[in-house]
Amino acid sequence: MDSKSKVSAYLAEHRDRHLAELIEFVRIPSVSASTEHKPDMAKASEWLADSLRKAGLDNVQVLPTAGNPVVYGDWLHAPGQPTALIYGHYDVQPADPLEQWTTAPFEPVIRDGKLYGRGATDDKAQLYTHVKTVEAFLKTIGELPVNVKFCIEGEEEIASPSLPAFLQEQAELLKADAIVISDGPMHDEGVPSICYGLRGLCGFQIDIQGAKNDLHSGLFGGGVANPATALVQLLASMRDEDGHITIEGFYEGVNELSDIEREAFRALELDDAKTAKELAVPELTGEKGFSFLERTTARPTLEINGIYGGYQGEGLKPIVPSAAGAKISCRLVDQQDPDEIMKRIEAHIEKFKPAGVTVKVQQTHRGKPFYISPEHPYIHAASRAYEAGFGTAPVYIRSGGSIPIVEVFSRVLGAPVVMMDFGLPSENMHAPNEHFHLDNFDKGIATLCQYWQELQAAPKADA
Repeated sequence: MDSKSKVSAYLAEHRDRHLAELIEFVRIPSVSASTEHKPDMAKASEWLADSLRKAGLDNVQVLPTAGNPVVYGDWLHAPGQPTALIYGHYDVQPADPLEQWTTAPFEPVIRDGKLYGRGATDDKAQLYTHVKTVEAFLKTIGELPVNVKFCIEGEEEIASPSLPAFLQEQAELLKADAIVISDGPMHDEGVPSICYGLRGLCGFQIDIQGAKNDLHSGLFGGGVANPATALVQLLASMRDEDGHITIEGFYEGVNELSDIEREAFRALELDDAKTAKELAVPELTGEKGFSFLERTTARPTLEINGIYGGYQGEGLKPIVPSAAGAKISCRLVDQQDPDEIMKRIEAHIEKFKPAGVTVKVQQTHRGKPFYISPEHPYIHAASRAYEAGFGTAPVYIRSGGSIPIVEVFSRVLGAPVVMMDFGLPSENMHAPNEHFHLDNFDKGIATLCQYWQELQAAPKADA
């Protein structure tokens, strides 16, 4: 029996045990947002460390951080071969509202080929595919095609506050040629995908102050600046009728979409009319010259999240309000930097600030975008692995959301990040009745088994 057959046979023989272990893992209520679950966080980290040891990994440690610990383990016995750092997280979201769960969130059950429980898809089952892949290799042929390291944190669901400093402090320990992450959904059921871009984030708040208090509009209207009117004028100055953001220098660092990328978007075949109908809007709109998918994943945005000021009660109260404000978020792409974008926004506001009011601007959120070329050799290796594991080639996608820690990994460790997701968009991530399709547990492991072999053969390339 060849090596591949031995690994496959081992996985089939031990599948029931692997699922029982996964259920045990999901049963631990490792909710990082709640101090009452601090003992559960420690239990989950120790449980995971024990699983890494049993899988055959060396140097397994539970390393302290300013918050919850990081679980580390490695296997470094493939001289001359690439080293892959596997990232995941053992913390989960709170389970509320409990009354909307069909079964208890921390009493995981299998129904209709799906594992139900908080953290099933985000991220415990996806993380465990990596652990079991490594175990299958080491328990059968005694070695891996490449070197591996694990870095598993316990604070992802609270925005990873301790991880950036940990990466800086442990950069030598975590040094790798590639970082592999499985912590999100594929494009669709039966349609694996490779995400090669994440948008960054710049959030800020504008507060406009006029008179010291609200004024009678009959006595003062027309003679004193109205902060609500000033706010509307200021916000309107930030975008033109074609959806183009008019802040000077805003698009610096944004790459033109290549023909290959635009073809990848077209291949996804999104029905704009259907999407508009599902959203109950007359039509989809946005930056001229781009499709809906391109606008929502590969282009930067400036969105008004909320506006406040003036009288909000029933009827009319004829006043000139003393203050008004707005909360705004920008999604960023490619080489855009949130702090540089904030400077340009502040300069725009200073230039277009209406007379008679004072304006205060406060940056509230920041996160850099992430991008890896879909032509990167490690991405091509992932594509071949998906085709072997799922029986179909993956589609290439960008995500409209932001996961700032991905960019931090790439920048601090100087290595490309390959996102290989095995979840589905329909699995209620962060919501009641979260679940994971166990068919993708098997296919995910098969994909990873192939990926380590593909990575071994892939040419090295810069991040």
